[in-house]
Amino acid sequence: MSELSVPQKNTLAETCRRLAEAPLFSQVIIGLILINAVAVGMETSSWILERYSGLLYGVNQLILVAFMVEALVKIAAHGSRPWRYFANGWNCFDFSIIVLSLIPAAGPMATLARLVRVLRVLRLVSAFPELRLLVDTLLRSLPSMFHISLLMGIIFYIYAVAGYFLFHEIDPTHWRSLPIALLSLFRIVTFEDWTDIMYTAMETMPYAWLYFISFVVMGAFVMINLFIGVVLNNLEEAKLRRLDELSMPPSQTEILRELRATQESLARLQKRLGNELELSDGNEKGTRS
Repeated sequence: MSELSVPQKNTLAETCRRLAEAPLFSQVIIGLILINAVAVGMETSSWILERYSGLLYGVNQLILVAFMVEALVKIAAHGSRPWRYFANGWNCFDFSIIVLSLIPAAGPMATLARLVRVLRVLRLVSAFPELRLLVDTLLRSLPSMFHISLLMGIIFYIYAVAGYFLFHEIDPTHWRSLPIALLSLFRIVTFEDWTDIMYTAMETMPYAWLYFISFVVMGAFVMINLFIGVVLNNLEEAKLRRLDELSMPPSQTEILRELRATQESLARLQKRLGNELELSDGNEKGTRS
């Protein structure tokens, strides 16, 4: 049987790559993130903190070491090009969380250190591909959202100035100045008891409802649906890009990896066939004798 001309080296980078891609490895990291979230939540209880502060500190340090080992494994998986680890934005995010976690939890930086431990929970986003897809979608939606926000700001400004001139004498509590009028409009667009403001204005101006209804339609229904439409459109585009990436032809490294795995399987099969042939030859000789 001919041998495939594929290098058989089982390098450290290859071992680390297989470890980083193993499902169990990701599951362990997710479990540690969840344990960290529970531990941080327990620190909000003074009763638990007084009795188990040492245990919580040990759990925190153990999780920090585990995250550092994870980062080292993923960096080592790139072999002689460790900087490729930082080409992935999610890896940079995870690494920055680890670096910030090294802040000592004592002295003036204690509060910041506790907040960083809370931020570790955000690593759940990088651990799940579906959550990463949603975050990528939101980031890609920011330019379109900016233009929608600009349009919404113009509408707010127009209605705030109009509301000041129409209602500042009738209802000075909600329309006495431009900033207060903007806050009142924000209250209206979030539907927080906005009808009280409308009925107060209608006591003096019966047709004031036209102002409020038109703003609710423009500010709440139209604008919010525009935001939702932009996000859904970018989500569909992100899914299509993900499908395109999955359907891309394999790289040379992946081909060599598959060839190496195939060669190993063929070698095991050849060895097994050789053992079976030797066993059958021995049985035939025994039968003849």
